[in-house]
Amino acid sequence: MSADFGPNACRPQPRRYPVSDRPDRETGAEPVVEIVGRAVAVRPVGEIDIATAPLLSRALAYAFAHVSAPQADRIVTDCSRITFCDSSGLNALLAARLEAVKAGAAVHLANPAPQLQRLLEIAGAASLFPREDDLPASTGTPAADARTSPRRRGTVA
Repeated sequence: MSADFGPNACRPQPRRYPVSDRPDRETGAEPVVEIVGRAVAVRPVGEIDIATAPLLSRALAYAFAHVSAPQADRIVTDCSRITFCDSSGLNALLAARLEAVKAGAAVHLANPAPQLQRLLEIAGAASLFPREDDLPASTGTPAADARTSPRRRGTVA
């Protein structure tokens, strides 16, 4: 084994950190999708970042399947349990909004934390999401039963 004497020999190597030690990753908490009144509620939990944004995207895509159904007319993302959101989470929300506009629907945000609200304002996206701060608590009514839920097949929350 030879020593590296090239141009990078004295350059410090990047430090590698574990992906996360945050509770939402340890428990595998995924967004819950359920019907609440005339809305399909998507309830993400914990941090929405590059590792967890795909879960939110899939949950929002799954929710779109129920918006056209007679029992629901909009998607409401309940942000009350989001502890952090970065640009990946913002991208998931913006992509869902774009799909909603194409389908003639809307994605509302309920109870966004100050950090998420600030991110939306900095990105110029705060006005794109109607607020719905009176979303009822979880009813336990899933958007689909366990036999047809994507969670059952391992594809979506």
